[in-house]
Amino acid sequence: MVRFSGCYTATITPFNAGQAVDWNCLRSLVEFQRSQGVSGIVPAGTTGESPTLTWEEHNKVIEAVFFAGGSKLETIAGTGSNSTDEALEATHHVAELGLRTVLLVDPYYNGPSSLEIRREYYEPIATAFPDVQIIPYVIPGRTGTQLLPQDLGILATNYQNVSAVKEATGSLDNARLTRNYCGQDFSILSGDDDKTLALMSDQSVRSSGVISVVSNIAPRAVQGLVQSALTGDWREAQRLATALQPLFALVTLKTEESTKYGPVGVKARNPLPIKTTMQVLGMTTGHCRSPLGKVTRNALNVILDALRTVWSTDPEILEPIESAFGVSIPERLQTPRNWEGLAYAGY
Repeated sequence: MVRFSGCYTATITPFNAGQAVDWNCLRSLVEFQRSQGVSGIVPAGTTGESPTLTWEEHNKVIEAVFFAGGSKLETIAGTGSNSTDEALEATHHVAELGLRTVLLVDPYYNGPSSLEIRREYYEPIATAFPDVQIIPYVIPGRTGTQLLPQDLGILATNYQNVSAVKEATGSLDNARLTRNYCGQDFSILSGDDDKTLALMSDQSVRSSGVISVVSNIAPRAVQGLVQSALTGDWREAQRLATALQPLFALVTLKTEESTKYGPVGVKARNPLPIKTTMQVLGMTTGHCRSPLGKVTRNALNVILDALRTVWSTDPEILEPIESAFGVSIPERLQTPRNWEGLAYAGY
């Protein structure tokens, strides 16, 4: 059984001013991840705005990341879809490239049962590509459906190439059932940055790592958290988790906004807040593609406050960005022109 451990960065897809993929920036982001010692990188997932990539772009993003990462950075390609045929075609493309691991999100919107997800989605793909490791991505908050631990256990028993899961249900109990049904050698990877330490320290789960959003910004620190936990240095793991918490809190931002009809709650979901954060820091990622737009002014203030907190208390978390992207973090956080146009002017 293949083991997965460490920090795998769910990389963003950068766009230029014309909203085309910025290939040079993408390669520089991959090089940044590689230089900071992450275990791997995951292109063309939710964080990479896969819903708004054409399949041609989708495939080219995976190719670019794979070749930029080289032999020292494992690439886990996002090839999931709500169409089994599309997922088969995408997986075939990356297998032809030589990739040996894919991330398949549960089919979204059309609402299959867990039984159907197993029989009509994961099993055909696992059967068609026995030499490719299949990592189910279980995130019911996004997909509206869920591969249950019982069906995941059946997959792990029947298919040697299903030996890991991206656990993003937000439920420790679900992760505990997964460990119980899938066995001790099965790799459980956290899909929520803020739950990584809890999943790794829980003796009924014992996660072996994370597919991280925040590692786009702080790869060395997130990898350090995971490696500390893997070696049993819980004090250092807790220190890093605490230091990273302001960034973890940015993955989804909820603010209350005023309108002439009364207050309205606004939720900015990944990748919008993290991409906005990267722009504030000068990482030249460009804006998200529509229908994702901008954060509110209140949310931007939360981002700025979080970055200033991290810089003032644990600057080593953000320092690698300075040399990699030729910026000054204090200047980026003090000069308003650096975040002009990143938030809606009003509701």
